[in-house]
Amino acid sequence: MTSPNPVITALRVEHDRLAELASSFTDADLAQPSGATRWDVSEVLSHLGSGANLTHSALHAALDNRPRPDSDWQHAVWGEWNAMTRRQRAEAFLKANHALTELLESLDTGTRVDLRVDTGFLPRPVDVTTFARLRLSEMALHSWDVRVAFDDHASLTPEATRQLLHGQPDLLGWISRPEQLDGTYAVIHVTTSAPESHFTLRMEDRISVDLRSPREADGTLTLPAEAWLRLIAGRLRPHHTPEALTTAGVTDIRLLRRLFPGY
Repeated sequence: MTSPNPVITALRVEHDRLAELASSFTDADLAQPSGATRWDVSEVLSHLGSGANLTHSALHAALDNRPRPDSDWQHAVWGEWNAMTRRQRAEAFLKANHALTELLESLDTGTRVDLRVDTGFLPRPVDVTTFARLRLSEMALHSWDVRVAFDDHASLTPEATRQLLHGQPDLLGWISRPEQLDGTYAVIHVTTSAPESHFTLRMEDRISVDLRSPREADGTLTLPAEAWLRLIAGRLRPHHTPEALTTAGVTDIRLLRRLFPGY
């Protein structure tokens, strides 16, 4: 098991950066379309805030050695946030995410190693590193959704990118759409920068990543690591694609966008 410490540190960076921005928003800013389809900026903050409530409760349940709250409570939380005004969402996000970040930071060394948390959607409870990384993925991507509303060249933070690039759990099989391949399979050699990495994207009936470079590849994809993370999360639209991205062979960025439509 890898240490959760750098993941929790990255969560603090994400919180502080987004909290500073959200604290400055006008009502017009909160109504701006975000990088998340069909959500304005306030709705992204609502999603992050309700997620912070749910994550905080799941973590507390694990610390107290009791079952996590049931789905009725989860739906009640969503209903509460959906009923808020845009301004209320922004203010409540600041409080909810601050509380979650502080709770994670408060865990002592033994708890960070030994605790297992029920996420409610994975087959078994996970360690603190995995649990925190799931929240970091949500925070990093939705923080980008907020920031890109005001900056077309927004990117994921270096801290989050380092922790998410090859972190577990591997959710590609869940978030990809292999039916878009229409029976045409390929092996793609992916090279990232910042941080540098080489790995294999296997475009088959189940989409997967092999952390070794392929002996033979049908194509290549070279791009910044943060852009790779945005690609597989459906956030690498043409006007948000860095100039540093290059392809060769059968690699088709338009197909990759369809393969990873986002969530």
